[in-house]
Amino acid sequence: MIDINLFFALVSFYFVMFITPGPNNAMLTASGIKFGFKKTLPHLIGIPSGHIVQIGLVCLGLGKIFQIYPIIQDVLKYFCAFYMLYLSYKIIGSFSNQNKNDSRPLKLYEASLFQFINPKAWAIASTVAIGFFPKEENLLFAVLFATLTGALVCFPCICVWALFGSSIKLIIKNKTMKKIIEYFMALLLFLTSIYIVIK
Repeated sequence: MIDINLFFALVSFYFVMFITPGPNNAMLTASGIKFGFKKTLPHLIGIPSGHIVQIGLVCLGLGKIFQIYPIIQDVLKYFCAFYMLYLSYKIIGSFSNQNKNDSRPLKLYEASLFQFINPKAWAIASTVAIGFFPKEENLLFAVLFATLTGALVCFPCICVWALFGSSIKLIIKNKTMKKIIEYFMALLLFLTSIYIVIK
């Protein structure tokens, strides 16, 4: 039987990690602004889907590989930073010239796969496996507890960011304001990529 205190501690940890800024939330805000909430839904579903697999793998022992070969995490960190830089470049001009732009929101599988180069996602999975995994429980039940709790907390938290982006899209019709927002979002993604590298 899972201790109720452990459950609330895990929910609190997940809430703080998923609601705070990071690569996923920056991308969701940008997608909400550019495509709206409805078209961002596959991206929104893909993030917790990827997290479920990732957290499950770490709880089943993948975390040990990272402890033995920490260079793997460094390589993933640079992949993520490069991708964030690419996105920041692609955002410039994308909100104000939406009709001329042939870009599209992330698909479910792309958002899921992104978790495997997202250092914040790996940090969440590793912390759960080390600090919140109920080792005295049946292994399958313990993994289900860690992963499903994560998915249930993740989805509403990240929806806030996509809704925020889509509400900006609805409110702001002025082209100059759209330009300012797209440069601001590009700067946020750029700064996130720098933070990922120097952290």
